[in-house]
Amino acid sequence: MKLITRDTDYSVRALCYIAKNKGKVVSVPELTSQLRVPKPFLRSALQVLGKKGILISTKGIGGGFRLAKPAEKIFLLDLFNIFQGKFSLNDCLLKKIACPHKGACFLKKKIDRIERFALSELKGVTIASLLKHSKRS
Repeated sequence: MKLITRDTDYSVRALCYIAKNKGKVVSVPELTSQLRVPKPFLRSALQVLGKKGILISTKGIGGGFRLAKPAEKIFLLDLFNIFQGKFSLNDCLLKKIACPHKGACFLKKKIDRIERFALSELKGVTIASLLKHSKRS
């Protein structure tokens, strides 16, 4: 199980790099070179972020991407939702089949508790906070 998918990972790295450039338009070739990620995967993720209003794209010579909103307003949990769907650590193995232990399953209760904790921690993580903490390291 991966907590973070490739698209989410590439998006976070790209957004952090773009945020460091403080309003400058950053090209895809610059991003792929600096982040060492494959161009097709990165371009696809950036296009999704553009459609979702997180990035603004500029076409043509000197084109690229810049943040559509401040880094303080771009939350990691939003990126999870865009690329991975609703944050969830557990889907019951029985899914839609009626489980005789529904509501009393010890494992499900534990995982739900862990999920609530993880969500509460993730809710405050922004691109700006990631940059702030990376400067300390």
